Amino acid sequence: MKHQIKTAFLPVPVIFFGLLVSGTFCYASAGAIKWHSYENGISKAKQEKKKIFLHFYTDWCRYCTIMNGKTFKSEPVIAYLNTNFISIKVNSEKQRKIALEYKVRGVPSNWFISEDGETIGNRPGYITPEDMIIFLKFIHTESYKKMTLTNYKEKQKY
Repeated sequence: MKHQIKTAFLPVPVIFFGLLVSGTFCYASAGAIKWHSYENGISKAKQEKKKIFLHFYTDWCRYCTIMNGKTFKSEPVIAYLNTNFISIKVNSEKQRKIALEYKVRGVPSNWFISEDGETIGNRPGYITPEDMIIFLKFIHTESYKKMTLTNYKEKQKY
């Protein structure tokens, strides 16, 4: 008597639904950026010896809203920030003293700060998710100490 191996074929809708659910689950599992208050974030960065990403915004700012909905929802941006930086979000209207300290004149305004609290640099205006990843890697790898951002971008193409 021969043994027959039976193969089961799942209908296409079942396979599609499975892929859809697993894809949605993976996306949802990325979570969100772990934002900190200014005081807590500065303290945590010193304790963990991590660089800081400091984002100034206002509730009425159109580009802040776009950045919040696109850049800060991007899985690679979320993962890179949560792993390598302490992220701080400051409403420059409600926390004017901090905004004045950094001489913020417009929003969004994005700052990169070293582990010891020294300013590395800032980038005013909207940043796309693709550009944000480049900036974060440039800062995290300390490439800013060895080359310009333009040179870094060129080097990444190869």
